[in-house]
Amino acid sequence: MSTRKSVLVVDDESDITELLAYNLRKAGYDVRIAMSGRQALAEVEASIPDVIILDVMLPELSGIEIAGRLRSNPKTALIPIIMLTAKAEEVDQIVGLTVGADDYVTKPFSMKVLIARVEAIARRALRPAPAAATADDRMITMGTIVCNPDTHETTLDGTLMKLTLTEFRLLSSLIQANGRVLSRAVLMSKAMGPGVTVTERTIDVHITSIRKKLLTRANMIKTVRGVGYRVTTEVGDDSDTEEASAQAFYV
Repeated sequence: MSTRKSVLVVDDESDITELLAYNLRKAGYDVRIAMSGRQALAEVEASIPDVIILDVMLPELSGIEIAGRLRSNPKTALIPIIMLTAKAEEVDQIVGLTVGADDYVTKPFSMKVLIARVEAIARRALRPAPAAATADDRMITMGTIVCNPDTHETTLDGTLMKLTLTEFRLLSSLIQANGRVLSRAVLMSKAMGPGVTVTERTIDVHITSIRKKLLTRANMIKTVRGVGYRVTTEVGDDSDTEEASAQAFYV
């Protein structure tokens, strides 16, 4: 059985899919191609890929709708998705990230940059935890929030949260910081991997999504103006934390 990571490329432009397939295979990935929205869903149903590169503008079903369907299905909810589109406006990026994309690349793109992002996301695939640690030791917890690094699943009051892989990495990193402020740059590295550059706005969109999924615990994630974010179990309002008061905890 092959141990190579699999990538599903979904785009209706044959020259782009062929170019992506060639370079991804050269980089060591197994590649499948879908040219339409329905074909993409059929490919995922047949065999779940490790990463999906998903164009937004597709025949039959848009990439936004496909991402939404995948995220709503427990079997496919954790598949890393990189949105690939000609739409560069911030509102389009926000829509893509809101429905569950882990990353967003606009056309025209650098093949080296795209491959780097695929590699960064592929590295976040499930890995067996060290045998010396028990399951309980590996859990990342804050109150009734429990993050399982083995399965990349998070529960809130015993109920499974529907987090994307990027959202899981962000929330678990903030909890592990134990109240220290993590800058957006640090959060980018922890969520996307080293060497991958995204805008600060991308991190903010992910944090907004996490807050919504935390329901009544949304205000546990505090914004530190001009710096980044921290989590706290303190009861308080949902206003931003003053930057000056957090400098001692800045990471």
